[in-house]
This record gives sequence, C-alpha cells and structure tokens, in this order.
Amino acid sequence: MKKLELFVENIKCGGCMTSIKKGILELAGVTHVDIALEDEKITIEGDHLNRATIAKKLDGMGYPEKGNNTLFKEAKSYVSCAIGKVSA
Repeated sequence: MKKLELFVENIKCGGCMTSIKKGILELAGVTHVDIALEDEKITIEGDHLNRATIAKKLDGMGYPEKGNNTLFKEAKSYVSCAIGKVSA
C-alpha cells in the first residue's frame, strides 16, 4: 500500500471534499482519500498510485497543485463544489 500527499488550491468546503473524494476514488488503485480542509492537503492511499494521473484529475476538476491556480481553474472548482453539495 502506497501513500501520496498533494497540496492543492481551491478547497473551500464539504462540497469540494465530496467531489474530490468521489473523483479520486474512481481512479484505478485508489483505496482511500483523506482531505485536510484547512491545509488543502489530500492524502491518497492505494496500490500502484500514479501521481501524474491523480494531479491531472484534480487539475481538471479545478483543484490544481499549489502554485498552479488560474481564474479558470478557480471557476471550475465552484462547479465541482456545487456538484459535491448536491451529491452529498
């Protein structure tokens, strides 16, 4: 079992966390996702974790790694957040 930690931008609330968990758990090999809201830290556990694939998935949802934020990605995170609130 491997563990991977990523620090990302734009995590605002439980809706964001729900969307992130759901999206990351869809990836092959991921067994557990934990999110520290205040630190904007995501801890992922599983077998054969691919950091690039996970980072790309998060970026596509509007949660890029720290230092890679844009206005477009921030706007996209609001959409992911809203989806997370509805599906929670």
